[in-house]
Amino acid sequence: MVQREDGVHGLARHQGRLVSDDTLAFRTALTDLGTPVEAAPDDASWTVTGAGRGPTGPARVWCADAGTAARFLPPFAATGHGSFVFDGSDQLRARPLRPLADALERLGTGVRAAEGGGVPLHLEAAGLDGGAIALDSSLSSQYLSGLLMAAPLMRGPLTVDARELVSRPYIDMTLALMRHFGADVHEDPDGRIEVRPVPYTAAGLDIEPDASTASYVFAAAAVTGRAVTVPGLGTGSLQGDLRFVETLRLAGARVEVGENATTVTGTGPLRGGFDIDMGDISDTFMTLAAIAPLADAPITMRGIAHARRKESDRISAVAENLRACGIKTEEGPDRLTVHPGTPAPTRIACHRDHRIAMAFSVLGLRFPGTLTLDDPDCVGKTFPGFHTELRRLFPEHTIAPKESR
Repeated sequence: MVQREDGVHGLARHQGRLVSDDTLAFRTALTDLGTPVEAAPDDASWTVTGAGRGPTGPARVWCADAGTAARFLPPFAATGHGSFVFDGSDQLRARPLRPLADALERLGTGVRAAEGGGVPLHLEAAGLDGGAIALDSSLSSQYLSGLLMAAPLMRGPLTVDARELVSRPYIDMTLALMRHFGADVHEDPDGRIEVRPVPYTAAGLDIEPDASTASYVFAAAAVTGRAVTVPGLGTGSLQGDLRFVETLRLAGARVEVGENATTVTGTGPLRGGFDIDMGDISDTFMTLAAIAPLADAPITMRGIAHARRKESDRISAVAENLRACGIKTEEGPDRLTVHPGTPAPTRIACHRDHRIAMAFSVLGLRFPGTLTLDDPDCVGKTFPGFHTELRRLFPEHTIAPKESR
């Protein structure tokens, strides 16, 4: 739950378990693989019953738009036996999967990927022996997370050398959660990670609020002069995207990160004139880019080349929308610079990308009626109630009218 200082509440979470298009797609994909997922009567929690071994095919697995399902579950299937086909939406088919497909093939799985290396992905599995492997992780950390999480089900140890790893905090989260469920994981000083085949043990898990999603609420506080607190995100959080609040601190907001909560308070006009590497927290660069026109000097975001291969080419998509608003921007292969300006009335092209829609909705708080979204419903991928909750938290700032598809 997010709380504003004056007692207005929003962003309700049900004991940490989010219901969104992505989480529902992942649940469906698990059940497609034969893993039961049972929802509590009030849908406040899900119980996953594992078998301690890989799945048995044949199975067709529908991942919808969920990149996590398409990247985390094929290694799990490869530890089992039989034929598996992973597929998804046109948007998912456009996302890269080649490094993971190549890694599974080198580990002994029969692999047939679509042109370009993505889904539909066909696997012929006979279990995995483990071994040592180098993995290109320059496009996504999810390839590495998928292999690591499957490793305890392999017949022998797995050692991975992750080359050019992006979004390192997500790997720290993966390792911590694996250990929570009993995995035997070691990391060498040179960065190689070894997982031994020690079976997972069942355990309960309280899920933190999503720091990536919280970035929009924190940014909204900074640009509206309000104070917003997110309980459950504090100094002990492993989520790298909580570091987004430090960019807001650079921009002049007051930030307090306590043991069990984080508060951001807007203090007036945003400060610019800084250059920041957001490679480890690239899911939040769009949030900063969208509010950067409100700063008193340009802001440059770097280290975000891999953001071009997400749900959309996020660097170009953000730059194009800002230019459509009349805001001067400059982009490079791995950077975006945004200059100060006042947005003109614009229809924002969301590119079916939830993060573009949410980021520009925050900018719209400062200019009621100026910005509209061509696909407001795309936020359902990770936050179905986003528009309603933003209104509840900031009722005095009318969000731009929404357009249906």
